[in-house]
Amino acid sequence: MNRILTNIVFALVVLAMPSFLVLTVTRVLISDWYPRYEYAKPDFPPDPYGFTQAQRLDLALVSIHYLQRAEPPESAIEMLKAQRLPGSDRPLFDQYELSHMMDVKRLTDVLWKVHIVAGLVVVAGLILLLARRETRMAGYSALLYGGGLTALLLVSLVLFVLLSWREFFIMFHDVFFPPGTWTFDWSNSLIRLFPDKFWFDAGTILTVGSLFLGLLVALAGWALRKRAA
Repeated sequence: MNRILTNIVFALVVLAMPSFLVLTVTRVLISDWYPRYEYAKPDFPPDPYGFTQAQRLDLALVSIHYLQRAEPPESAIEMLKAQRLPGSDRPLFDQYELSHMMDVKRLTDVLWKVHIVAGLVVVAGLILLLARRETRMAGYSALLYGGGLTALLLVSLVLFVLLSWREFFIMFHDVFFPPGTWTFDWSNSLIRLFPDKFWFDAGTILTVGSLFLGLLVALAGWALRKRAA
């Protein structure tokens, strides 16, 4: 592999690494364990309108499973339309909440595609660089700089989340969702199931977890470079 191609592969791995690591942690968060962990916390706020923690968990897991389904939002949303308020025939979610959940699934479906592409770039690029002795140092450097870039980006994000959570939450939704489509009353089921603390803790785990992975990858690259030198 000539020098130009080596540099291109190196750059692609470094640039794809943050997306790959952050979306890997996101994948882990959007699974059954997180609501189970969160609702079991003794300081998790109770629902002021009457959901028990067990009811919250059951209903939240349905929403998680909805996001994990392979079909498009227009088909998968029937899963949420079928949900009812505990002890009632009334729908769990109103039309505005269902519309927002369709927007959320459209976003996560795109993110999972990005995750796959970023993962392929990182894995294939590292295989190309590490397979040959003359490019192996570039592979180690790609780990070092890719992990370092992830850590650098996440340090800023950690500070933002911890010091300005509300601003981060609003900015995130304004970027990914049309204005006015993601704000609800406190009595809406989405807010009752997923209050602010649920998202604050998720944001903290996401940023700290991604930062840890970035540092781990960078440390591995540094150690391999040092040993090779």
